[in-house]
Amino acid sequence: MGVRVEKSDLPGIGVRHDLITARGRRIGVVTFRDGRRELAIFDLDDPDRCRVSIPVTDPEASTLAELLGASVVLSKLSELTDDAAGLFTEHILIPSDSFYAGRPLGDTKARTRTGVSIVAVVRDKKVIASPTPDFTIEAGDAVIAVGTRPGLDSLSELIVSGTG
Repeated sequence: MGVRVEKSDLPGIGVRHDLITARGRRIGVVTFRDGRRELAIFDLDDPDRCRVSIPVTDPEASTLAELLGASVVLSKLSELTDDAAGLFTEHILIPSDSFYAGRPLGDTKARTRTGVSIVAVVRDKKVIASPTPDFTIEAGDAVIAVGTRPGLDSLSELIVSGTG
């Protein structure tokens, strides 16, 4: 079953969007006309009966979306590596003293030097998928790399203690 979302206009109030999960649960987001939002969990037997309602600020809604998005991307990467023997995914944190902190990703020449592909960067809980060679990596970023165990070990060494 695909993802199912239902939209209901709430006259004088706003709009309600419900995500119906694979198990039939309803998770709703009510967006009020004044811009406020509430996250709602509905009763399994009565889809109009709200079990829990949580007011959510704009920054909280944004962070929740980022967390859910990041977890989906990372779980998809894990699924890919589970199916391919000898292929691994690794998060490598960019330390503050790394030669590459503040430099473009292309300066690492990661694929050429290690045979590993950097498929994403996580910065401040945001996933930047498919970063380009001119993307500047910063201290505290986590690069998400896919490759063989020896290649990932080489990339980690390159990023952590490499001299360029």
